[in-house]
Amino acid sequence: LPELVEQYMKRAGHVLPTALPYESRPGAGRRAQFSDIAGDAASGAADVSSADGALVMVAHALQGRAGAPHKVAYSSGFAVHAPGTPEGEAVLVTCAHTLEEIRHDPLLRSGLPSPAVRPGDVLSGSFVINGSPSAPLFHPVSSVLSAMHRGDLLLLSAPLAPSSPDDARAPRAIRSLPVNPYPVQPGTAIRAHFVVDKPPAAGRDRDGWTPWVGGTWRKWVKGTVVGYRDFAGREAKPGTYDSLAHLHFDPPPTPGSSGGPIIDEESGAVIGVILGTQLVSQVQGVRGWGAPAEMIYEMFSLPGLKLK
Repeated sequence: LPELVEQYMKRAGHVLPTALPYESRPGAGRRAQFSDIAGDAASGAADVSSADGALVMVAHALQGRAGAPHKVAYSSGFAVHAPGTPEGEAVLVTCAHTLEEIRHDPLLRSGLPSPAVRPGDVLSGSFVINGSPSAPLFHPVSSVLSAMHRGDLLLLSAPLAPSSPDDARAPRAIRSLPVNPYPVQPGTAIRAHFVVDKPPAAGRDRDGWTPWVGGTWRKWVKGTVVGYRDFAGREAKPGTYDSLAHLHFDPPPTPGSSGGPIIDEESGAVIGVILGTQLVSQVQGVRGWGAPAEMIYEMFSLPGLKLK
């Protein structure tokens, strides 16, 4: 972890030499599609999406000596198609605040090299987890490719072989999601990937949860884009010169959903990344808070631009 934290600090604002494809209207083979299946958590039936194969859990873990405390901070994430990625590696988008949380943990600081700390006193690592709930697969994070501190976004590399027609059933196969760089209008119907430690036992939100990796539960939740805010928190509108720093959506996400995709239900493309919740006002209440997908492109080169 100390090495990844160092990369996280040094590579803030780093622009990758490759361009992320613009996929505002992906084809049938690329777009995320959803199949509504009525059911509940007990039966295991829920909405099924072709995007499921692109989802991962990102876990940052610290473990002290025997009997010492431990710390785990986790978030969701998803793979994107970055041309030029080395074979066997996958590029993943997630949130940055869970790494920030672990970076400031006293346990990690106590494990930094010093005469008072023996090798092995503190074990740490970051892992990407996918696979089935009964047989999860753990992949160590290879590197932090880029970070956007103001947007709370993180770009990671991990040894997950991308899926292909020949190995679609391979244990490490993972698909990538199309990303739309253009902001959608308020009122757009979306699907957002929510995660909980335990599904609600009652209420209208109790149905549709299915087991996921790490003992968590997941669900594709229907919602709508409410609007945008600039970095000063003022209302911003797409199609103008306003800076679209944050995206507000309903319903508010659950803890653990951060880093997951927000998908335009019509186009099947990612239009945002879940970051958490935000109290908009006493009247409007709490809304979902995310980063518009165009911010992901700030970590990649512009199409046709060659960096020297």
